[in-house]
Amino acid sequence: MASSKTFLSSKSALPFRTANKAKRRDFHIKQKKARDSIKRDERFRRRREEEKDPRLREERQARNKPITIDQKRTWDDIGGDEGDALGLAVDVDRIKRQKTADTNNDMEDAAAINGEKVDEVEDDADSMLDEDSDEASNVDDKPSIRKRKLQPTPTNRATSPTTSTGTNLDLSPEYLLSKFPTLFKPPPEPKILITTSINSTLYNEGSLLTSLFPNSTFIRRTAHHYGHKFSVREISKFASNRGYTTLIVLMEDQKRPAGLDIVHLPSGPMFHFTISNWVDGKRLPGHGNPTNHFPELILNNFRTPLGLLTAHLFRTMFPPQPELAGRQVVTLHNQRDYIFLRRHRYVFREKRSTEKSVVGTDGKVVKGVEDIRAGLQELGPRFTLKLRRIDRGIQRTSGQEWEWKAGMEKVRTRFQM
Repeated sequence: MASSKTFLSSKSALPFRTANKAKRRDFHIKQKKARDSIKRDERFRRRREEEKDPRLREERQARNKPITIDQKRTWDDIGGDEGDALGLAVDVDRIKRQKTADTNNDMEDAAAINGEKVDEVEDDADSMLDEDSDEASNVDDKPSIRKRKLQPTPTNRATSPTTSTGTNLDLSPEYLLSKFPTLFKPPPEPKILITTSINSTLYNEGSLLTSLFPNSTFIRRTAHHYGHKFSVREISKFASNRGYTTLIVLMEDQKRPAGLDIVHLPSGPMFHFTISNWVDGKRLPGHGNPTNHFPELILNNFRTPLGLLTAHLFRTMFPPQPELAGRQVVTLHNQRDYIFLRRHRYVFREKRSTEKSVVGTDGKVVKGVEDIRAGLQELGPRFTLKLRRIDRGIQRTSGQEWEWKAGMEKVRTRFQM
């Protein structure tokens, strides 16, 4: 922005007020040109100063970081226990760190009261060093309480330039594990049945989902007038008796994919998603053709109990051992309660002379990967999911209470996942 000491040119102001529309329009154009000229001069002056002193550019970039809605995200305040509700917007990772810190403080306080010695042992990647340190600690006659201290990442490979937003599935609350035991124990070989809603025409999209989810089978749902229209409960019982672990029902609205109902067999829960921004792989520029290899799965930014429950659902739909030879990866990125699904094929290659090195958030080149580039080719399909409801069992019935239902949030900075 222009400095507060700047002033407009005399050509941009009229000495009198006029009712002539043409003169007012010319006056407005002159004012805009004068302001743009002042801003341009200010920008060029700042560039000349920053070229002489690079620290000015670093200070300006650190000062002008935009504040997004994600950075303003609010969390629910909880007491001693997390409670038994999926609607709580709490950061499970933060709660785990807080409990670990409280436990360490209690251990230190107990050691200080009993007069015991607290040994700090550096944690190393080699397990043999841990055994040696354990033997060395047993030489002391006094009892000791061991406290581990994390080591920084080795310098041979740089860390990620941005803050990690990965999903730690090991931080799932205990009450979720007790409620959904089958969901938190993925099957060794998932088997998925894909179908559509009644009287649907999305046969091409349903067949396309079979290439996205491994070990999946697409069966058309009958639309004949005299045919028996099976319910979701009947289809779930049919699929469960034949060894299927998941049922997917593709919903339609105006001949477009509108929803995705996922049933975790044999007895639920059932997740209801809405679909938006569906794009077939053939319509993507520079798209590739997928292969039959098991893809890798990336679950990103699922931080609340509801988010971890959703992440575990998608984990049960992909084989635990991906086939790395296919170099395919499926990404489920959660941002503001919208789940963006993308599928790519990646390749690592040398950096070309016309390409730039990887730059971090601080504007500096990331060390360790200066000559490495990762190429991505999107395979499709791409679409966006939003979780609307979770049923306790299979399909909602009369008088049944749902496990969780999305509502109209009054606070824009509060997210469920």
